[in-house]
Amino acid sequence: MSTSLFTDHYELTMLAAALRDGTADRPCVFEVFARRLPEGRRYGVVAGTGRLLDAITDFTFTESDLELLERTNVVDQATLEWLAGYRFTGDVDGYPEGELYFPGSPILSVRAPFGVGVVLETLALSVLNHDSAIASAAARMVGAANGRRMIEMGSRRTHEEAAVAAARAAYLAGFTATSNLEAARRHGIPTAGTCAHAFTLLHDTEEEAFRAQVEALGVDTTLLVDTYDITNGIKTAVEVAGPELGAVRIDSGDLGVLARQARDQLDSLGARNTRIVVSGDLDEYSIAMLRAEPVDAYGVGTSVVTGSGAPTAGMVYKLVEVDGRPVAKRSSHKESRGGRKSALRRHKETGTALEEVVFPHDAQPSTGEHDRLLAVPMVRAGQRVDGLDTLVESRERLRAALVTVPWEGLKLSRGEPAIPTTFL
Repeated sequence: MSTSLFTDHYELTMLAAALRDGTADRPCVFEVFARRLPEGRRYGVVAGTGRLLDAITDFTFTESDLELLERTNVVDQATLEWLAGYRFTGDVDGYPEGELYFPGSPILSVRAPFGVGVVLETLALSVLNHDSAIASAAARMVGAANGRRMIEMGSRRTHEEAAVAAARAAYLAGFTATSNLEAARRHGIPTAGTCAHAFTLLHDTEEEAFRAQVEALGVDTTLLVDTYDITNGIKTAVEVAGPELGAVRIDSGDLGVLARQARDQLDSLGARNTRIVVSGDLDEYSIAMLRAEPVDAYGVGTSVVTGSGAPTAGMVYKLVEVDGRPVAKRSSHKESRGGRKSALRRHKETGTALEEVVFPHDAQPSTGEHDRLLAVPMVRAGQRVDGLDTLVESRERLRAALVTVPWEGLKLSRGEPAIPTTFL
């Protein structure tokens, strides 16, 4: 992700004014948090942190950036000179990727002089709001799939850069693979895919299309059988590939009924190990409805890359401390809590989470044997901390975190957050 000039006009307006009146160097703390979860959600998943830390440590203003700002009179000459030497020099702590969050959780804490920290607001929120929304939706889908293979295939339903980030967030949440090859190149995510209807239509007969695909890719390929008639499509697929055909994909119709019919037909043809993949406008609710059906894998597109109805996590980036003094916004329905904060999560002996406790950073409450502090150091003096979790490790963190959620909190129905938040 290029971060050149990835800031907002009003952030530079504040910077210019602060430089002029001498407040730009005041030590500050900014926090990222969500006042509430999206409607109907019971937990959120922190995602995008790895991308954000790379972006923060690489953030600079290039010569062309500065020329644009000067030509359009966005800021004055003094601010341009300050931006020319900009590097993030502060500290960052936060919830690691794959951690759960709840209303008020201090997901990210940025400590820096006001000018250094204020220009990061748009960057931080654009990454965290997008990726956390995708990962939160994807985690619900993975839970509904109950261990079955999940393929992210939504690149054609979103912006080209958002597609790569969405694939990463979905993989973090437990998806098995993506169809996006750029996501594989950047993030090492396994890929999967098969031919579309266009390939079948290209050939004079369905048999010719299937034969060409099998000859090119082998019998373990997945054949799309619903271009014309599914029953005939399955029959032709097995005739061409034999009973060791890898999988068939169904992309339309009543997927539950068609999956049952397909399983019966495949078994009758001796293709007992041929898997059934379904796709076509799936979301967590339709996946849950298919749980009892003989489906081996799901391909999910539009719903996952758009957050399944919640395309943003609703996070905000707020100034909470100046010169060690707590500051807070008091606007109606948009209140914030002043002061730098930390959090811990309390658990039963069995491992089930009981509550999230948010406390002033310098006043940590007593912790029990099963309590866990949530934030970790991420950046120190502008440099990314060594040893932070890899994407694969973040996947495992989320898997383990979801095991601690009370079963009521994993339901897809509307309800209160899975774990209550207590503010000290």
